[in-house]
Amino acid sequence: MDYKVDLRDIKFQLFDWLDLGEMLEEEKFADWDADNVEMVLDEALKIAQEQMGPCNEDGDRIGAQYADGKVTLPDSFKPVYKTICEGGWIGLLASPEFGGMGLPDTVGTAVNEFFNGSNVSLSLTLMLTRGAGAMIEGFGTDVHKALFVEKLYSGEWTGTMCLTEAQAGSDVGASTTKAMKQDDGTYTLTGEKIFITGGDHDLADNIVHLVLARTPDAPAGTKGLSLFIVPKIRVNPDGSLGEPNDVFTNNIEEKMGIHGSPTCTLVFGQNNGCQGFLLGEELQGMKLIFHLMNPSRIDVGLQGSAAARAAYQQAHGYAPERLQSRNWKEFKNPEAPQVPIIEHPDVRRMLLTSKAYTEAMRALLLQTSYYLDMSHLTEGEESERYHSYVEMLTPICKAWCSEWGMQVTHLCLQVHGGYGYTSDYPAEQFMRDAEIACIYEGTNGIQALDFVARKLPMNNGQTIRDLLGMAESTFKKLRSDPEMMEPAWMLAAALKQIETISKEITKRPDAIQLILLNAPPLLDMVGTVLGAHFLMDQAILAKSKLAAILEEKGVGTDDKKAYKEFLKDNEEAAFFHNKVQTAIHFAYRALPTVAAKGAAIRSGEKSPFYAIM
Repeated sequence: MDYKVDLRDIKFQLFDWLDLGEMLEEEKFADWDADNVEMVLDEALKIAQEQMGPCNEDGDRIGAQYADGKVTLPDSFKPVYKTICEGGWIGLLASPEFGGMGLPDTVGTAVNEFFNGSNVSLSLTLMLTRGAGAMIEGFGTDVHKALFVEKLYSGEWTGTMCLTEAQAGSDVGASTTKAMKQDDGTYTLTGEKIFITGGDHDLADNIVHLVLARTPDAPAGTKGLSLFIVPKIRVNPDGSLGEPNDVFTNNIEEKMGIHGSPTCTLVFGQNNGCQGFLLGEELQGMKLIFHLMNPSRIDVGLQGSAAARAAYQQAHGYAPERLQSRNWKEFKNPEAPQVPIIEHPDVRRMLLTSKAYTEAMRALLLQTSYYLDMSHLTEGEESERYHSYVEMLTPICKAWCSEWGMQVTHLCLQVHGGYGYTSDYPAEQFMRDAEIACIYEGTNGIQALDFVARKLPMNNGQTIRDLLGMAESTFKKLRSDPEMMEPAWMLAAALKQIETISKEITKRPDAIQLILLNAPPLLDMVGTVLGAHFLMDQAILAKSKLAAILEEKGVGTDDKKAYKEFLKDNEEAAFFHNKVQTAIHFAYRALPTVAAKGAAIRSGEKSPFYAIM
């Protein structure tokens, strides 16, 4: 696959909009500056384009293979994984103490977009390995850290998260995997986990599983779960590999997409020889696992966003080359020549809509990562405030980005027409790969319930008021701008709609029913408003930079034809111009849906509760 990405927009969002350079002045990032970060971005993109992208098709067509209890991945994956390991990319965000680069999460989000967009199947292994390393670094003993962390960050070993069981599904509290404490302080585990991403493969010598299990006499539900480090191969005290640890791969799933990522059923202790190490304390498993799941949920949202952006770049490259039908101005002229489909209004709408949503998703993910960084760089109430922003935005990142990531891949497939439905182009793979992001790490329905039931009431509603207040500030800055006035007032109307709906449904006697029915559209309403706010906020900056270029070049905008010709010859001016137009398009296309969803919620319709299914 020829992977493409708009690096210019990423650098604009990082350095101009978020002012990453100021963050890099903090002592924690003393080894980094803007120039070094740009080099990291350039190198990551090079790996994505030259190595990860070219083997993406093998991941889809060959996929993971299972035979005799062992899983193999396409041969083309192995040199790419070696390159990633040698470059230290898994430890991009990790502490230098354990061999990491120590970069901000904000930079990691940008890099991971490249990796996910070019080869999501391989990227999943990197994500889970990074997460396992961070969990053991944060909560393991000194012995655990010495044995596992550096080898995870280096990629010598990989990691997984083992939560799901056949009878439990999303109800993690129904897990039955058992852990029996031994005299030496270790635990013997028995049980079966399903849907384990990267549960087995031949990329690394060992796989370190983080397994939720129940100790004897533990209470029912999630309160009775503990978390264990369970390596596939036992690790000797000196760090060398020992005997197999009675972890058996029973099968891998045949899936709609992400064929290059093995989704395994793992059997622990079928011979009563599976050794595990308690991570943290007994009965604290769910508390700990959220430290892994929350970043993973942001990463899954990133998967959806990255797939959408890659699909858009492919569609945007296809549309100027594909000749089909006459220009709309000459539609009745049978002698008129065929034109590139990018000249057709419907195709232009689909492309600009895709561009707008992907830039909004990217902004949401980068802004959330920025808040995460700031929560670590500040102290006291300020740190808590940033942390609450991350908590509020996490389910939106996961659900809104994965849902609209899927929708955008659909639009981009449609741009390709019939060819999009074939394997001649990667459009259909993007769509198949994107769907899973709506499902795992908690379905989007579960994310919406978490958002409405747990996140909105946080801090007596102050956190969501703060975030929506930022959107209101953007409205106030733009309400008198002739070009942005109408979109700004549309933003204000959408904000009012959310405020009204929130008050109305919580006061009704059937509030619980309405919330259960309408949590997903309510999350979408908030995600859409925040997306519009981010794009408009960026438009303010883009307009000022465009104005400076026009003044320097002595170019006006009154002569539309001359202005258009100028934009064709000046890439920077064209970039800033398009940032403004993208924000306007998003406002006109996305913000009206907020009122529509609000009207549907306000109707109080409850037929799903009463229909005979």
